[in-house]
Formats: sequence, structure tokens, C-alpha cells
Amino acid sequence: MKTYILGISAYYHDSAAALICDGEIIAAAQEERFTRIKADAGFPHNAVAYCLKEAGINIEEADHIIFYEDPSVKFERILLTQHLTAPRSIISYLAAMPKWLTKNLWLESEICKELGIKKKIEICDHHMSHAASAFYPSPFEEAAILTIDGVGEWSTSVLGKGEGKTISLTHEMRFPNSLGLLYSAFTYYAGFKINSGEYKLMGLAPYGVPRFADLIKKHIVKIFADGSIIINQKYFSYTHGLRTINRSFEALFGRPARAPESQITRHDMDIAASIQAVTNEIILRLAKRAKAETGSGNLVLAGGVALNVVSMGHLTRCAGFDNVWVQPASGDAGGALGAALWFWHMKLLKERIPNPDDSLKGAFLGPEIQPESPADDEILLKMGGVWEKIDERKLTERIAVLLSENNVVGIARGRMEWGPRALGSRSILGSSQDVIMQSHINLKIKFRESFRPFAPMVLAEDAAAYFDMDQPESPYMLFTYYVKAHRRLKSKPQTGDDMLVTINEPRSDIPAITHLDYSARVQTVDPKRHPFIYRVINAFKEITGCSVIVNTSFNVRGEPIVNTAEDAYRCFMATDMDYVVIGNRLFDKKQQKNRALNDEDRAAWLRRFELD
Repeated sequence: MKTYILGISAYYHDSAAALICDGEIIAAAQEERFTRIKADAGFPHNAVAYCLKEAGINIEEADHIIFYEDPSVKFERILLTQHLTAPRSIISYLAAMPKWLTKNLWLESEICKELGIKKKIEICDHHMSHAASAFYPSPFEEAAILTIDGVGEWSTSVLGKGEGKTISLTHEMRFPNSLGLLYSAFTYYAGFKINSGEYKLMGLAPYGVPRFADLIKKHIVKIFADGSIIINQKYFSYTHGLRTINRSFEALFGRPARAPESQITRHDMDIAASIQAVTNEIILRLAKRAKAETGSGNLVLAGGVALNVVSMGHLTRCAGFDNVWVQPASGDAGGALGAALWFWHMKLLKERIPNPDDSLKGAFLGPEIQPESPADDEILLKMGGVWEKIDERKLTERIAVLLSENNVVGIARGRMEWGPRALGSRSILGSSQDVIMQSHINLKIKFRESFRPFAPMVLAEDAAAYFDMDQPESPYMLFTYYVKAHRRLKSKPQTGDDMLVTINEPRSDIPAITHLDYSARVQTVDPKRHPFIYRVINAFKEITGCSVIVNTSFNVRGEPIVNTAEDAYRCFMATDMDYVVIGNRLFDKKQQKNRALNDEDRAAWLRRFELD
């Protein structure tokens, strides 16, 4: 008899479900992709239904259901923290208690009610869920484990080792000392939204200089040799209030927090550079401690902070590990998968046989847009879609030609990616050689800040010709590497507050993916994980001589990555994208029956995602 284990994360942010069968990962998806609510925290009804459908079972046939954290211990932390900070905590206490006392504390009955069943719900510790999500799918027989996030129950960072089927977590940092919360506080101070704007802060950092780094280390955070930290609570309110930072924090840096959507100044750029430098230092020390404690040449990471690709790239270069592997869905969504795998190996004591390519199946674990589907045809026709149906091999060649002509092409086909990175199934592609491609996609298609960089896709066998890589592959776009020195162009130093002066200045012979500091968030593409995109880039190389293209997620700012054919076509028509591929259908914007949205219609559509 097969054993099905359903993992669930919910009720904070990035709710998700994952299903394994006899230890094999069958399906995984975030709820936001179905509801179209960014970082949806509600119960993942749609994600659960998808996972069960993919396996061909119903909820009664799920042998075990595992939740990714322990709500009773989390409640203990919240209650004790608010008691110790009273009376300042009264507002946050009154805001939190109704939900905890009526819902969150009664987790087992709540989940059973949501699923319509009566079954025991197993509980996995939050950071064990992260650790399991990183180690068990990794290609290593043994590895050091490091998890870093905001906070779970009490832990904010955990160190341990995985060996065979066993994970041993041996060291932890505890709330309120949290690198994740520290970085989020600076995200808020720079005018970005916590739990989604951290990527923006990271992208802004190369435009500044870390002139506040010493000030941060002197007043804000004490860093010990082993990477553990103590955060000075004089400057923060997250232990007792509804705001992460306070007036003392703003006074220390000489300005109040930047208003969202206001002009980004030199001050903001330098703040970003400073906290990124401090974060790099802390993570490197933690990694070196992990190596010293475990003696392993392999390191696996998870937790939201592991999605900081700049720090991960720095770690690969400096920590002394032979191999580093990061869970692509490192945030709370990944906890659903980790919880299921933990139960299979640690509770049912099932053996583990690592896959040398990892066991994530390229992270293509979500719902599929098939090459041909009468149901999708019907929906797309109703939406006014006009398309050309093309054989798959000819389609890859056609896409390559369009990219070589500097068109922007959306791709929505195959199974959706697991995690926040688009890896070619729900992607927007462009030419890496076009000087204005970065600003064009940012401003006219993604509707986001013009300074944000784009990631390159590169043929795995050619990656070393373009980037200084410490590892043989980077299939999940989780590390930054530097463009080779001989490909770089001299550029003027960034001065003043106007970033637009230098954004469009070419910095290499692949300017659309080269950031201000010559870094790039690299994805290597191989024929095993993604044969379709591999053939696209190969054909692009035959035309242009270049093995690199631009890849960004198929969505606009504030919107989750598209899931269905309908999502993809709607996003295509609301932006200045030139072409879109949905399954084996090619859509040309100029041929569509309905006009693309004008500025007024587009603004109304964007307001669905809380944007003007």
C-alpha cells in the first residue's frame, strides 16, 4: 500500500500544500497562485485540492496530515513577550488575541473543519520544517543545515546536521534576536513592504555605499564571532507594537522612514547597501560556524533569509563549503513540503536515497498548462484570443527568433514552479543583449521600480564562459555570481539621487542582466530539467552567438505569478508584452481581437493588486 503524506502551511503568510507518496514529491503549490492574493495567508483549500488531484486521491486517502509549526509554542512566545513588554504591548495584544483564542490555538479541529474530515493532525516544529525542506530533497548524503528567518515558535535561526534519514538540530538563536526581522525592519525603513519588499532592498543595495554599516553594528546589532547576534530593542517595536521600528531608529539614521512610492534618495541607497553588508557578514559567520560544528563539506539552507541571493552568492565564495544547496521555496511555503518529508523520514523512519540531481524535479511541481487543451481553447477564445498553433520544436525556434529581434515573450506552459522564482514555465523572456531591455520590462511590463535587476538564463555548459561561478550549476536562481571580467564595460560611478542616469548604461556585453556591481542572479538551464527552454536558448545562441537570455516572473508587481492560461492571457493584454506562448499557442499582440488595455483600464486592473 502506498503512503500519502500531506504537508500544510497556513495562517501567517505564503500558505501552501505539498504531497508526497512513499517519500517521492508528487505536487506542491502556494495558495496565492489560485486566489490571486499575493502571499495569501488563508487556509490553502485550492493548493490542497490540486495536490490531491495530481495524485488521483481524495482527502480521506491521505494517510497523514502534517502542519508546519506548533501553534501552542508560538502562542507561548507571543503571550510571554507581550506580558514582559506590558503596558506598551496592549494594542498588539488586543489585536492578536481574538484570532488566537478563537482559531489558531485549536489548530487540529480547525484544519479538520477546513478539510471536512476527522483525523489526527501531526505537528512539526517550524525550523525543523525548514531544515527538512532543505536537507531531504538535496543531493547530499550528509550536510550541514542552516535555517534563518524572522521567527518560528521561538527560534529565529537553527544550525544542525543531516545524515541519511536523520536530522539533528543542535544550536539555535531565539526571538527577539532575529536576522530576518532585522532585515525586514530596514526594508520598512526604506519604504518597502515587509515580507515582499526585501527583494527590492537587496536590488537597491549596489546603488549605494555601506556608510551606515559601522553605525548599525555599533548601535543596532552586536555580532559575535559565531554569527549569533543581539539586537538592541531600544530601536524597535516589533516585540510589543504594530510597527517594526520606532522614532529612536529614525533619529539614529537622521531621517524618518521613506514614504512608500516616494522618490528613492542617496540615503535610501546607502541604507540598503549597509544592511546588505551587515547581513552578508552575519550569514558568513553562521555558515563558518556550521562548518566548524559539523565538519561537512556540504551546506543546505532554508528560511526566508536564504532567499537573499546576494548573501548566498557571498557564502558560496567565502564559507569554504564544497557544495551549497538552497531550497527554492525557502519561505513558509516550503515548510509544507519540509513537514511532510520530516514525518516520512523521522517519524515513520523510512530510508532516504539522495538523488544526485536533487529530488525536486526541477521545482516544476505545480499545476500544468498542457500543450493542447480544448478547455483552455474555449476560455482563450471567449477572451478574444487569436493564436497560431505551432509544433513544439518549431515553437522553440520561433521564440528564439522573436527574442533575437528584441521582442518580449511571455511563456506559460508545463507545470508551474515551486517557490518565488520563475524558472521557465511561468516566465517573461527577453534578449540579454538589448541595452534598454531592463528598463523596458520594469516600466512597461512589470510596472515596478526601474532599478530592479533581471536574472539571466544560461545554458549550463556555457555558464562558466559568462560568469565567475563557484559551483557547477545554479538551476533554481538562488545565487548571484559576477559577470566575467573580460565581458565588463567601464561605467561611471553612481552619484546623486537620480538612478535613471546609470540604469540604462551598459555594463557588459550582456547588459540587460548585468547589475550595477556586475552581479547577476544566474539560472543554469540543462536539457534534463527544462528541455523546452534549453532548446529556446540553444536556438537563440545559433542566431546571435549568445547563450544568455533575460528571465523574469510572469506577473506584474503586486500580483502572484500567473497560474492558468486565463491568468497568462489577461496579464499579456494588460502589459506591453509583444508575444505570449500559452501551451503550444503563440499570440501576437498586434493580432488580438480585443485591444490592449489603455492607461485608465490598466490602472483599474492594477488596483486589484493594491497599485495605482
